[in-house]
Amino acid sequence: MARYVIPMLLGLCLPLAACEPVAIALLGGGVTTVLRYNLEGVAARTFTAPVASVKNASLAALERMGLALDGTESLETSELIRARSANRDIEIELEPITEQLTRMRITARSTSLLYDTSTALELVQQTEKSLDAGVTAKLAPALPAAAGASRLSAN
Repeated sequence: MARYVIPMLLGLCLPLAACEPVAIALLGGGVTTVLRYNLEGVAARTFTAPVASVKNASLAALERMGLALDGTESLETSELIRARSANRDIEIELEPITEQLTRMRITARSTSLLYDTSTALELVQQTEKSLDAGVTAKLAPALPAAAGASRLSAN
Protein backbone atom coordinates (compact mmCIF):
# COMPACT_ATOMS: atom_id res chain seq x y z
CA MET A 1 0.00 0.00 0.00
CA ALA A 2 2.84 2.42 0.85
CA ARG A 3 4.36 2.06 -2.59
CA TYR A 4 1.09 3.38 -4.17
CA VAL A 5 0.76 6.39 -1.86
CA ILE A 6 3.85 8.25 -3.13
CA PRO A 7 2.96 7.98 -6.86
CA MET A 8 -0.62 8.92 -6.02
CA LEU A 9 0.53 12.07 -4.14
CA LEU A 10 2.82 13.02 -7.01
CA GLY A 11 -0.06 12.53 -9.43
CA LEU A 12 -2.24 14.86 -7.38
CA CYS A 13 0.48 17.52 -7.12
CA LEU A 14 1.10 17.78 -10.89
CA PRO A 15 -2.15 19.66 -11.68
CA LEU A 16 -1.44 22.06 -8.82
CA ALA A 17 2.02 22.81 -10.19
CA ALA A 18 0.51 23.84 -13.52
CA CYS A 19 -1.72 26.42 -11.81
CA GLU A 20 1.16 28.41 -10.36
CA PRO A 21 2.55 29.78 -13.67
CA VAL A 22 -0.95 30.69 -14.80
CA ALA A 23 -1.68 32.50 -11.53
CA ILE A 24 1.63 34.36 -11.66
CA ALA A 25 1.01 35.40 -15.28
CA LEU A 26 -2.48 36.70 -14.46
CA LEU A 27 -1.23 38.53 -11.40
CA GLY A 28 1.63 40.07 -13.39
CA GLY A 29 -0.74 41.24 -16.10
CA GLY A 30 -3.03 42.88 -13.54
CA VAL A 31 -0.15 44.59 -11.77
CA THR A 32 1.22 45.84 -15.10
CA THR A 33 -2.15 47.34 -16.01
CA VAL A 34 -2.52 49.07 -12.65
CA LEU A 35 1.02 50.46 -12.79
CA ARG A 36 0.60 51.66 -16.38
CA TYR A 37 -2.69 53.34 -15.48
CA ASN A 38 -1.04 55.20 -12.58
CA LEU A 39 2.33 55.90 -14.19
CA GLU A 40 1.28 57.09 -17.64
CA GLY A 41 -1.74 59.14 -16.59
CA VAL A 42 -2.35 60.82 -19.92
CA ALA A 43 -5.74 61.30 -21.55
CA ALA A 44 -5.95 62.51 -25.13
CA ARG A 45 -8.77 63.38 -27.49
CA THR A 46 -9.07 65.05 -30.87
CA PHE A 47 -12.00 67.45 -31.32
CA THR A 48 -13.52 68.73 -34.55
CA ALA A 49 -13.38 72.33 -33.37
CA PRO A 50 -10.98 75.26 -33.66
CA VAL A 51 -8.28 75.54 -31.01
CA ALA A 52 -9.90 78.70 -29.56
CA SER A 53 -13.19 76.84 -28.97
CA VAL A 54 -11.41 73.90 -27.34
CA LYS A 55 -9.43 76.31 -25.16
CA ASN A 56 -12.60 78.09 -23.99
CA ALA A 57 -14.29 74.75 -23.30
CA SER A 58 -11.21 73.55 -21.36
CA LEU A 59 -11.18 76.69 -19.23
CA ALA A 60 -14.91 76.26 -18.55
CA ALA A 61 -14.31 72.63 -17.57
CA LEU A 62 -11.51 73.64 -15.19
CA GLU A 63 -13.78 76.21 -13.56
CA ARG A 64 -16.70 73.77 -13.30
CA MET A 65 -14.41 71.19 -11.65
CA GLY A 66 -13.08 73.74 -9.15
CA LEU A 67 -9.49 73.69 -10.42
CA ALA A 68 -7.46 76.89 -10.14
CA LEU A 69 -5.91 78.21 -13.35
CA ASP A 70 -2.13 78.68 -12.99
CA GLY A 71 -1.66 80.20 -16.42
CA THR A 72 -1.26 79.58 -20.11
CA GLU A 73 1.84 79.35 -22.23
CA SER A 74 2.30 79.38 -26.00
CA LEU A 75 4.68 76.74 -27.25
CA GLU A 76 6.13 76.32 -30.72
CA THR A 77 3.23 74.34 -32.19
CA SER A 78 0.75 74.17 -29.32
CA GLU A 79 -0.64 75.94 -26.27
CA LEU A 80 -0.24 74.76 -22.68
CA ILE A 81 -2.79 75.43 -19.93
CA ARG A 82 -1.69 74.79 -16.35
CA ALA A 83 -4.11 74.29 -13.47
CA ARG A 84 -3.89 73.09 -9.90
CA SER A 85 -5.90 71.71 -7.03
CA ALA A 86 -4.79 71.02 -3.47
CA ASN A 87 -3.08 67.78 -4.48
CA ARG A 88 -3.01 67.70 -8.31
CA ASP A 89 -1.05 69.48 -11.02
CA ILE A 90 -2.85 69.55 -14.37
CA GLU A 91 -1.37 70.27 -17.80
CA ILE A 92 -3.58 70.62 -20.85
CA GLU A 93 -1.80 70.77 -24.19
CA LEU A 94 -3.84 72.00 -27.16
CA GLU A 95 -2.35 71.31 -30.57
CA PRO A 96 -4.06 72.62 -33.70
CA ILE A 97 -3.97 69.96 -36.40
CA THR A 98 -6.02 71.98 -38.91
CA GLU A 99 -8.20 75.08 -38.54
CA GLN A 100 -11.13 72.87 -37.49
CA LEU A 101 -9.28 69.99 -35.76
CA THR A 102 -7.60 70.23 -32.33
CA ARG A 103 -5.80 67.57 -30.34
CA MET A 104 -6.04 67.81 -26.56
CA ARG A 105 -3.59 66.00 -24.27
CA ILE A 106 -4.14 66.15 -20.49
CA THR A 107 -1.73 65.09 -17.78
CA ALA A 108 -2.89 65.06 -14.15
CA ARG A 109 -0.11 64.41 -11.66
CA SER A 110 -0.72 63.86 -7.98
CA THR A 111 1.72 65.19 -5.41
CA SER A 112 3.60 61.90 -5.51
CA LEU A 113 5.22 60.35 -8.57
CA LEU A 114 1.95 58.84 -9.72
CA TYR A 115 -0.46 60.23 -12.28
CA ASP A 116 -4.21 60.48 -11.96
CA THR A 117 -5.71 59.13 -15.17
CA SER A 118 -9.30 59.36 -13.96
CA THR A 119 -9.03 63.11 -13.38
CA ALA A 120 -7.49 63.56 -16.83
CA LEU A 121 -10.31 61.54 -18.40
CA GLU A 122 -12.93 63.56 -16.52
CA LEU A 123 -11.40 66.79 -17.84
CA VAL A 124 -11.69 65.45 -21.39
CA GLN A 125 -15.35 64.56 -20.80
CA GLN A 126 -16.15 67.95 -19.22
CA THR A 127 -14.45 69.73 -22.13
CA GLU A 128 -16.53 67.69 -24.55
CA LYS A 129 -19.71 68.68 -22.67
CA SER A 130 -18.72 72.34 -22.82
CA LEU A 131 -18.05 72.10 -26.55
CA ASP A 132 -21.37 70.35 -27.13
CA ALA A 133 -23.20 73.01 -25.11
CA GLY A 134 -21.49 75.74 -27.14
CA VAL A 135 -22.45 74.12 -30.44
CA THR A 136 -26.02 73.61 -29.24
CA ALA A 137 -26.23 77.24 -28.11
CA LYS A 138 -25.02 78.43 -31.52
CA LEU A 139 -27.49 76.20 -33.36
CA ALA A 140 -30.51 76.93 -31.11
CA PRO A 141 -31.28 80.42 -32.51
CA ALA A 142 -30.91 79.14 -36.08
CA LEU A 143 -33.25 76.19 -35.58
CA PRO A 144 -36.47 78.14 -34.84
CA ALA A 145 -35.77 80.53 -37.70
CA ALA A 146 -35.29 77.62 -40.06
CA ALA A 147 -38.48 75.96 -38.81
CA GLY A 148 -40.40 79.24 -39.25
CA ALA A 149 -39.05 79.67 -42.76
CA SER A 150 -40.18 76.19 -43.73
CA ARG A 151 -43.66 76.91 -42.34
CA LEU A 152 -43.85 80.14 -44.33
CA SER A 153 -42.83 78.43 -47.55
CA ALA A 154 -45.47 75.71 -46.95
CA ASN A 155 -48.24 78.35 -46.72
